[in-house]
Amino acid sequence: MDTSKMLRAYCLKTKEKDVPMHDAVITRTAKGGYMAGGNDGKGNKMAAILSEAKALQAIEDGVASKGF
Repeated sequence: MDTSKMLRAYCLKTKEKDVPMHDAVITRTAKGGYMAGGNDGKGNKMAAILSEAKALQAIEDGVASKGF
């Protein structure tokens, strides 16, 4: 998998910025927004709010799975 296309987020537990998100799953919120949930590769859970374009691009690139 190309790591340059991976979703990146802030890890609250380790306080690191731009951490690549592994096993990402894109879901939709009740108001129609998009969220990605996954882990940092060390078992720490991560979440990020995404735009529609970025969420659909991540699914198309194969770095995230569709959960909606």
